[in-house]
Amino acid sequence: MKGRVLAVAAALVAGFLAGYFATTRRTPQVATDSKGRRILYWVDPMHPSYKSDRPGIAPDCGMKLEPVYAEPEPPAAQPKGRILYWRDPQQPEYRSDKPGLNPETGNELEPVYEEAGGHPPGTIQISPEKQQLIGVTWATAEVTPVARQVRALGRVTYDETRLVEVHAKVEGWVEKVFINFTGQQVRKGEPLLTVYSPELLASQNELLLAARAQQILESGPVSHARAYSRTLLEAARKRLELWDVSAEQIEQVLATGQPIRSITIYAPADGYVLQRQAFPSQRITPETKLYTLADLSRVWIIAEVFESEAGLMRPGLPARIRLAHLPGRTLSARVSYVQPELDPATRTLKVRLEAANPELILKPEMFVEVEFELSLGRKLTVPAEAVLDSGLRKTVFVDRGNGYLEPRQVETGEQAGGRVVILKGLRAGERVVASGNFLIDSESQLKAALGAMGAPGAGTSAEHKHD
Repeated sequence: MKGRVLAVAAALVAGFLAGYFATTRRTPQVATDSKGRRILYWVDPMHPSYKSDRPGIAPDCGMKLEPVYAEPEPPAAQPKGRILYWRDPQQPEYRSDKPGLNPETGNELEPVYEEAGGHPPGTIQISPEKQQLIGVTWATAEVTPVARQVRALGRVTYDETRLVEVHAKVEGWVEKVFINFTGQQVRKGEPLLTVYSPELLASQNELLLAARAQQILESGPVSHARAYSRTLLEAARKRLELWDVSAEQIEQVLATGQPIRSITIYAPADGYVLQRQAFPSQRITPETKLYTLADLSRVWIIAEVFESEAGLMRPGLPARIRLAHLPGRTLSARVSYVQPELDPATRTLKVRLEAANPELILKPEMFVEVEFELSLGRKLTVPAEAVLDSGLRKTVFVDRGNGYLEPRQVETGEQAGGRVVILKGLRAGERVVASGNFLIDSESQLKAALGAMGAPGAGTSAEHKHD
């Protein structure tokens, strides 16, 4: 009986040991790497279909097997670094040096951190060899004198302050006309025409009567009568003077004792006849315009300046006048008046200039080219090609040293002489890319896009990307 019990016990122990060793063979030990990641199996890197439950060498190609993990390696937390500024996520061009809200949109500002290595976001690295390959050249932001040249079309016209109209101050009839065609040049004091006027004739007779009365009363005993006669004579003389009868003509009447039948009207100023409305035997009144004279020794030039340049115009601004029929010759002019409103049809501003015209080179209604030389002072400028204008924003690439290029948003002003004024975004002395910036901008945008997607290799340098 005792032997049977021992036999049964031995059989149970043998069965237990057999089950234990069988279970141990079916359940392989779980493999992990030095970081604690669980390894599922090993594969041939050349033939991923080949799998093995232990490391080793692939039998078909001799390549070392690579582990396949149960979960990917958790990404290491990257320090965000120093905050450069805050910006509106919907309006990236809006920047602030402190957190808060954009007053225009009401959006909360988000911080922009300095990238690893102390470079602003979007900075890329391009080796000197690659810079030479893509044709990168450099320029320096400098404070330089800025002058802008504005060209406009001008039209010559009469100086309105030098126009003279000739009228007779009495009623009468024209007898003789000495200036008888439009465009004729006259000198001040030159006779224009003669007028017969009964009113003038009567006033001359009154002058003669007053002169005779004075002669009679001068020898009389009554002193106040002598004074009265002198007053009458002066009044008669003054009336003729107010009717533009010259002093010589008055003295002629007094000397001869006879009135002048036809009074001559003389030119009141130098000029050219613009209009002539005086003809022989014509009846005239004080309202009749006999001649219009224009002095062309100085003329006006009406220039039309585009709306974008209207704010630069001011009285006293010097200008040069160029004429099509006299190539190479220029005349000086100066702005005398700026119109207060734009022409609604042409969207231009009319600017009036005054110019001397001693040789009568400038003819009324002639078209000329007007050049304004505007001095804008000393301002921070860079070459115009250094600014990459996408329409929504303007970018320059600043040299950060060791091949690093920082894309920086700038605000620009006037452009003149191949350079553009930088209002905001640069400091004097900073070196910027002058050419090749289009390719650099493409590289910077690609890096930014990869970084936004979290793609691997987003932080690699442009040198590696081009290889």
